[in-house]
Amino acid sequence: MGATMNTATGTFDVKIGSLPQYNTLQGAMLARMSIDKQFKGDLVGTSQGEMLSAGTGTKGSAGYVAIERVTGILNGRSGSFVLQHNATMTRGAPYLNIIVVPDSGTGELAGLSGTMRIAIDKGDHSYEFEYSFSG
Repeated sequence: MGATMNTATGTFDVKIGSLPQYNTLQGAMLARMSIDKQFKGDLVGTSQGEMLSAGTGTKGSAGYVAIERVTGILNGRSGSFVLQHNATMTRGAPYLNIIVVPDSGTGELAGLSGTMRIAIDKGDHSYEFEYSFSG
């Protein structure tokens, strides 16, 4: 029998800052940034992470990858876990995949797996997190 899926929803504030670039060649169109988030709702906590992005010469096309460690309380269970982001924009059409890194859960969040969707509406950020616990 499979694990029961749960859904957590809420909002978050995010602050993105520039970090020193590794590839500084002219025309590289690469960037490195810090991510700091404050989650509210069914997930209450903070996260810190890093993002690497790549721009292109085509308007509306780009990509990013990111890793962030989330620490907080998820529907009454406390601990931490890591989210991995993989995103592209193809001439304005977005693709975003955010998953829990396997076996990254600690404390009462040990065994956590799941996927997160984010939405941005007029600058306001919200999340929907579908998750389960193994064992």
